[in-house]
Order: sequence, then structure tokens, then C-alpha cells
Amino acid sequence: MRYTPQIRCLDWLVRRPIAHRGLHHEASGVIENSESAFSRAISHGYAIECDVQLTGDREPVVFHDETLDRVTQGTGLLINHTTAQLKSVKFKKGLDTIQTLLELLDQVSGQVPLIIEIKSHWDSNPQLTQRTIECVASYTGPLALMSFDPNVLTMLGNRAPHLTRGIVADRVHDPYYSPLSLQRRHDLRTFAHLASTRPHFVSYDFAGLPFQPVQQIRAQGFPVITWTVKSQTDAARARRYSDQITFENFMPE
Repeated sequence: MRYTPQIRCLDWLVRRPIAHRGLHHEASGVIENSESAFSRAISHGYAIECDVQLTGDREPVVFHDETLDRVTQGTGLLINHTTAQLKSVKFKKGLDTIQTLLELLDQVSGQVPLIIEIKSHWDSNPQLTQRTIECVASYTGPLALMSFDPNVLTMLGNRAPHLTRGIVADRVHDPYYSPLSLQRRHDLRTFAHLASTRPHFVSYDFAGLPFQPVQQIRAQGFPVITWTVKSQTDAARARRYSDQITFENFMPE
């Protein structure tokens, strides 16, 4: 594997630990990917990682799951709800409701770096990626877009080459990859897509490190961030093989 990355200064990406889905704390009523979680991250000076999904009326909202059931009082597929309907759905704790991406951008306003994962259902649907590009077009703070899906990165590179983009990856064992052929899974595991995706950084599962392909990519000039680190002990190990951690459930030193 050999790829010469498009080197750009990403010191802002690795300067501070990255709060996974915001600085959430469920026991205190602060749910992941919520306005309160992002406020806590900002107040502590942490960078923010979050996820976006597409609503039934084709608006990006800040949410991880395909369904509402795990973290909200609602049920069913998120995409079966309009943005207005989702505004009436509360999280299981706290007073927050699901934010649109535009609302999140207005909240953060460049105070800390923002790393947005564009969720993929492996269906080659470009709508979420295109709307995300449109939403962030006028944003002036430090921002990066990333995805597990090479097709999303290729689209970002073609339609918005000025935006910082990264590939999210692991060793491809999760059921998330079950819709894909064995060849596509192999290509993801080995980063065979680099010539077409041309990412500026890699976000990798720290539990799978060290991993020779990732270390080789890092040696070529890519920043590598890791997910999801849940203790100081794991943070120390992750930092041996990466440039910054994405964390939750503790406060990094």
C-alpha cells in the first residue's frame, strides 16, 4: 500500500482530546449527541465528534442510530420522521431534543473543532452527504467530515475538495458491515480505496491498534485519531499509536 496524502495543516484536529458524541454523562441527564453534551465539551475546551443522519424531509440531524428507541422517548426509524416531528421527541433523560446540523453549527460557532461523521447505510444514497456539504458551506470554524464509507469520501473529494475529510475504520468484524461483499470488506480493512478517497486523516478503532496498515499510513503523513477510549489507561496505550484520542466516560488529562 502506497499513497501520497494531500498534506494540509491539521494541528487543530489533534491539539485537544475529542469528546465522543459530545461530553455526555447519562447519569447526570446529559445524553450523547445532545445540545447539553456539546455545551459541556465547549466549556471544557474539548473538540467535538458527532454523527449526522437524514430525516424524512431530507435534513441532517445530529443523531447516531438509525432508530430512535435507544436514547429517546420515541420509537421507529429516524428517517420515517420529519424534522418537525423529531423536535417533539425528547431524549430519555434531560430536556434536550434532537438538533439539526445547522443548529449545532450555530451552537459551536468555531469555539472548538468539530468532527462530523456522515452515517452510511451502504446504499450509495448521496442525499445526506450533499446536504451536509450545503449546511457547512458557510461555516468558518475548524471542521472535518468523515465516514466509514469510501463512497462518501469520494463524493466529498469531488464536490467539496476544500473540506477536510477523513476515513473512519476498524478491522471490519462488526455486523455493521454485513451488507457488504467479502471483497468490499477486505478492501476496507486494507485501505484499498485510498487512491479514490484521498483522505486527510484516519479515525481508527483504538482496540485494533497497533495495526500495520494504520502505522504505515501514519508514517506517510496522515494524522491518526482513535475511538472510543474510555479510561486513562487506554488513553496512554492509544496515544502510542495515534495523534489524538476520541473519548467518553472519563476526563482526559
